Amino acid sequence: MTGCDQRRPDTGPVIVSAIGAPPRLVDPRRQPIDTPSRLLIDSTAQGLVRFDAAGQIEPGLAERWIVIDGGMSYIFRLREGDWGDGTPVTADQVVAILNRQIASGSRNPLAPFLTAIDEIVAMTPQVIEVRLGRPRPDLLKLFAQPELALLRVTPAGGSGPFRVASRGRSPLLRPAFDPNQADPEDQRATRPEEDVRLIGERAARAIARFAHHDSDLVSGGSFVDWPLLATAEVSPANLRVDPAAGLFGLAIVRRDGFLADAANREAVAEAIDRTALTAAIAPNWDAADRILPDILDSAALPQVPGWTLLTQDERRIAARQRVAAWSGGPVSLRIALPSGPGATLLYAQVAASLIAVGITPERVAQDAEAELVLVDAVAPYDSARWYLATACVLCGDAAQAAITAAREAPTLADRARRIAEADTAMNADVAFIPLARPLRWSLVSTRLRQWQPNVRAWHPLNRLRADTN
Repeated sequence: MTGCDQRRPDTGPVIVSAIGAPPRLVDPRRQPIDTPSRLLIDSTAQGLVRFDAAGQIEPGLAERWIVIDGGMSYIFRLREGDWGDGTPVTADQVVAILNRQIASGSRNPLAPFLTAIDEIVAMTPQVIEVRLGRPRPDLLKLFAQPELALLRVTPAGGSGPFRVASRGRSPLLRPAFDPNQADPEDQRATRPEEDVRLIGERAARAIARFAHHDSDLVSGGSFVDWPLLATAEVSPANLRVDPAAGLFGLAIVRRDGFLADAANREAVAEAIDRTALTAAIAPNWDAADRILPDILDSAALPQVPGWTLLTQDERRIAARQRVAAWSGGPVSLRIALPSGPGATLLYAQVAASLIAVGITPERVAQDAEAELVLVDAVAPYDSARWYLATACVLCGDAAQAAITAAREAPTLADRARRIAEADTAMNADVAFIPLARPLRWSLVSTRLRQWQPNVRAWHPLNRLRADTN
């Protein structure tokens, strides 16, 4: 990357390019949503709480809340607000939306991590209570995710903080009138600089748009698109990398043939040169050799595979010996990866490591039949159970039972102990091959003074400029 700091005049709407498809207001319980649609939902249909620029919890539709009964009950008082069509928001409506998102059969990706909720009830027209069967100290971080935004998938939309001022493939978002704030006339007369134009497009187009000073922010960058940055004249001062927490590695999704034996699965894990892999894609990208990045809410330090004590050459020799001892014929593995230059570099490094120990690799599409599938996910909250459950795309009965026991633990102390047991079981099962931390990047103009890197890698559109709410 070359050039000086990308500067755009501080006039007119903020232009945001989010990597993905054109943004749409879709129901997370029915289908997955990508970065542009997550930003649109988060902007027009906030949840009870939401993330601020630093990834911390701030009020959303709930103006305040309390936690009682030893963490078993969350009571939220809703602020005065209305849906996009002007009708007032009521507690009954909020309860109905949340119940649909966590109901059995919902495809919302957060639903499996909300099973501790016993019921959600309206106490008054402005107060709701979330009653838990088991304590969950990180519940607010889940409620702040766009997947739990309070969205009515009708023309009514959500409660803000933005309204859709003009629709289309690149909607224009305008700050919503807030009846709780003073000077209502001033609010109605918003300035163009407070508006946001949200564009969903391929990474190459987004980077080119920013390089030509036609946008203020590129959001949603990952390892897949990182190599494209080298082809654009973008100043390093505009490139921001989040300290994203989460999982990046290969889930083992078939357990027949060579992969039926945990020792053989371990041979695949130890064969991969993580230092070479990360260095080939991005500088200073942190490699990972364990599922849990820290102790989090476990009762024990993260489990570390035994092979981490070996040098890379010693690991390769041990893996080659396991492959050579296999009597079932040649070993070949299909690796399911997304498309894109970063994924091509990733495959080249993994393939070289596997070939060096006698395994024949084959790259296939992300949704094709495979033995290894890439998992690249930012953690929505700080629980070791999320890491273990997400890594367990296909794991053995003992590991699955241990993860379930952690989920159903009645107290936080018991949960911590069960999580530690599940980490031990997953380490022995070798169902997941950690490679690195998730890589998340953005291009940010100096106009956006409130943008901050954070572990959630999430940047709300109402927290970009220092003079907006």
